[in-house]
Amino acid sequence: MTDILLLIHHFAFITSFRGRSVSRNRILLVDDDEDICFALRKFLTARGYEVIAAGTCRAAEEAFAAGQPDVAVIDYALPDGSALELLARLREIDSSVPLVVLTAHGSIDLAVRAIKEGAEQFLTKPIELPALLVVLQRLLETERGRKKLLAHALHDARDAVDPFRGTSRAIRELAEHARSVLTSHSPLLIEGETGTGKSVLARWIHAHGPRADEPFVDLNCASFSRELLESELFGHEKGAFTGAIAAKPGLLEVAHRGTVFLDEIGDMDLQVQPKLLKVLEEKRFRKVGGVRDRQVDIRLITATHQDLNRLALVKQFRSDFYFRISALPLHVPPLRQRAEDIPALAGHLLKSLAAELKHEEITLAPDALAALHAYSWPGNIRELRNVLERAVLLAGSPVISRRDLRFGVSPGHPATTTEDDADATLESNERRHIERILHEQGGRVDHAAACLGLSRSALYKKISKHCIDLPK
Repeated sequence: MTDILLLIHHFAFITSFRGRSVSRNRILLVDDDEDICFALRKFLTARGYEVIAAGTCRAAEEAFAAGQPDVAVIDYALPDGSALELLARLREIDSSVPLVVLTAHGSIDLAVRAIKEGAEQFLTKPIELPALLVVLQRLLETERGRKKLLAHALHDARDAVDPFRGTSRAIRELAEHARSVLTSHSPLLIEGETGTGKSVLARWIHAHGPRADEPFVDLNCASFSRELLESELFGHEKGAFTGAIAAKPGLLEVAHRGTVFLDEIGDMDLQVQPKLLKVLEEKRFRKVGGVRDRQVDIRLITATHQDLNRLALVKQFRSDFYFRISALPLHVPPLRQRAEDIPALAGHLLKSLAAELKHEEITLAPDALAALHAYSWPGNIRELRNVLERAVLLAGSPVISRRDLRFGVSPGHPATTTEDDADATLESNERRHIERILHEQGGRVDHAAACLGLSRSALYKKISKHCIDLPK
């Protein structure tokens, strides 16, 4: 015991001169020997770890479920069972947490059995503290890498786009506001029209903030039913519902210590909102079909093209949830309010498209650039990219002219050139714009009305006036 304490003081003295800081990872220590627990706790705490201690299998199981440790170190012999029995139960709760078994009576047979039950490491006592520290650090780094790979598996390199490209006053103000909230851990709400680059901004904030080395996960709330949304966010236990043949980690669990980005938060089901509010308030959640709360540390970034304040007033969005997620609001300006940025944006997009399509360098003729300036861009940067991509595919030369541009293409609608737009009446442009927004919103009149800044009744009158068929 004296030797262990001397080692503790020796390492505490050495590390006091090191400038490298260690993140507060959480270690679950399971051992009924109070002296060993005290020594290990003091040593690990001095190295920047948070330690949870348990003396029995039952206490360990409860602490594991509630505390969400990053690693568990388990003594083989416990008053109410063995580590082999405990390993299986802990893996049922969360199979991603590395488990280390300590024993005073090691053997090859026992080590093999422990590894088969899910232990990452099998160490014999007396354990040298420096060796244990190295094992823990390697396990934590391995698990962190696994989570980052899982979080980024569905994202490609082109998502890493500068959200502040341009020199307009509107985009410079957005850049200034975004940088002012980088270091905060409070929820962030990004508002803006469809296609303005809200998801790009969310990813930039994560990449330049204090959680940059941790996972970034995203989810579009409009794409899921309530049941599927809950399963995706919170995960589910085996047998929680028909088809749940195995336990599944949710995005909140995958994003622990990182960032969760929820796009189209205005479409989130009203029954899911209070559950997510609890996560923000208490930093706890419960899997679908689960009986235990789990701790989680995330930064929540949400985005919407809708007026959430108006939706809250008409009881289509919970006001308490709205006030919580809008602690730090950012508004992304539409492209028509930053027309001077179009040349820079178009140039960057054309360079990217040329690389993707293996074309030579592509440029815009003066008349094409003038047409881009004259268009209203209801679909914003996303529509600009689509227009340019079509032009690159259709143009017979590396210089895109005005006649190569096609605007306003949506399901069921013919392409129109800029000449058509210039000759069209205000009434026909209004009809085409309403039709486009309705198609983008899947025929949902309430969502389209919010996007257009109209009441439902006013939009219905315009639909009737223009004889517009609602998309099915």
